[in-house]
Amino acid sequence: MENTVGFQPLNPTAFLDRSASVYRNKPAVIYGDTSYTYAEFGERVRRLASALAQVGVGYGDKVAFLVPNIPAMLEGHYGPMRLGAVLVAINIRLSAREITYIVNHSGAKVLVFDSEYAPVIKDIKNDVPGVGTFVQLVDTSPRAEDIEGPDYEQFLASAPDGEPYVQLRSEMDTIAIDYTSGTTGMPKGVEYSGRGAYISALGEALEMGLNWRSVYLWTLPMFHCNGWCYTWGVTAVGGTHVCLRRVEAEAVYSTISNRGVSHMCAAPTILTALYSSPLAGEGKLSGVRIMTAGAPPAPQVIRTIEAMGADVQHTYGLTETYGPMTISADQPEWDSLDSGERASLKSRQGVPFITGEPGLRVVDENMDDVPRDGKTMGEVVMRGNMVMSGYYNDPEATAKAFVGGWFHSGDLAVWHEDGYIDLRDRAKDVIISGGENISSQEVEKVIMEHASVMEVCIVGVPDERWGEVPKAFVVRNDGADVSAEEIIAFCRERIAHFKAPKHVEFGELPKTATGKIQKYVLREKEWAGHDRRIN
Repeated sequence: MENTVGFQPLNPTAFLDRSASVYRNKPAVIYGDTSYTYAEFGERVRRLASALAQVGVGYGDKVAFLVPNIPAMLEGHYGPMRLGAVLVAINIRLSAREITYIVNHSGAKVLVFDSEYAPVIKDIKNDVPGVGTFVQLVDTSPRAEDIEGPDYEQFLASAPDGEPYVQLRSEMDTIAIDYTSGTTGMPKGVEYSGRGAYISALGEALEMGLNWRSVYLWTLPMFHCNGWCYTWGVTAVGGTHVCLRRVEAEAVYSTISNRGVSHMCAAPTILTALYSSPLAGEGKLSGVRIMTAGAPPAPQVIRTIEAMGADVQHTYGLTETYGPMTISADQPEWDSLDSGERASLKSRQGVPFITGEPGLRVVDENMDDVPRDGKTMGEVVMRGNMVMSGYYNDPEATAKAFVGGWFHSGDLAVWHEDGYIDLRDRAKDVIISGGENISSQEVEKVIMEHASVMEVCIVGVPDERWGEVPKAFVVRNDGADVSAEEIIAFCRERIAHFKAPKHVEFGELPKTATGKIQKYVLREKEWAGHDRRIN
């Protein structure tokens, strides 16, 4: 569509333009002792865009960032887009092989990296021939002198004057590529459009009640779904971004106290780490509104965090949906319920965002809606403004994901009478034991109620008689001495015996950089040397 008086392509860079004008003297970004006003934030982004243009970045070119949650990563969410270029924010915990793949697959021309990751960049720099400029950001680690290229601050200082800005030719043009975790192969590049990012960011702001008084703490990686679009949503309302390089309980609690934090996002494992800390206590999270997603939280996690004064909002989505796109929206009548009942309702994945309609359905194998009876399982499928454009340079995977005109999540859920969905499992995580389907998440929620359990993961493991049976991988609370037999008995008292784990193993759990437990790692270890046989 051509630009007219009544139409302008949606682009989240407009959020910064407005806030830099309306809230020019208000704190926009805080990191340790460093603080930038919105006017200063806007000027730094202008310089970044100008510097990128000076080294040849133009419309559609890719700019990769390997940077933690510090101001430069936030600036990366605006600078490239001012040129019509595309941000590729890379998971800082990936291996050299994975980083090399992403840089080459995306075709990045510039790579901005934090000096902490210089050893990795040194190893791969000859394997990424398309990168013409390496920009090194020095924060907590010294500069690596053996990697040629400017320091980030020098790069910004070298920018010529002028206002580099290129209007999106179409609001459906890609502004960011987010790579999936690649648990079953190399990661896929999920394309975010200007329109989708703009609408998703507003959805986050609306659902979480962000405004210009909001102080948002970065406990979620900005590289993950562009920080669930809060990189743009907080800026849209003129809120304050508080950056945190590493998410550690002591730093989180002190920042909440010292900076007056009002909002944050975190996977359930981060919430577990917070309430398990010796620093946890009544009132420690008072007034903080927390969005949690990434894995279905047990009601116990919600109940415990809210007992510390927080308001937990449980949401659900995938990289392919710009992060969260449903919310277990609070209902007035929930206020009269006890904490256990309320937490149980909040642990459901809920309904589409305001900006997510027509949103989602739960369907059977024929793409027909399942009954809204809270019992019949089906696959969650989505469509609308909060669904990706497709997978970058992978039309086959895109076509498969969009079969029937809906995005197929691979998540299994039931649909309740009130319209809220409730995840039961990833399709690949359902345990089929002796012909019976067992939801690993149902068993996990039960075990999380045990007072000695900090975290748990359930996977199916080989069994000669039943094909596969549940096994629990448990992280004990500090000082707890619960046995495998106690865990199994605890489950058998609360759910059908065939659902209870047959085996229990204690120890740490493998996790992604965003705090998700890597079930596939545990599953592959257990099934090594076995063919999966389902009875």
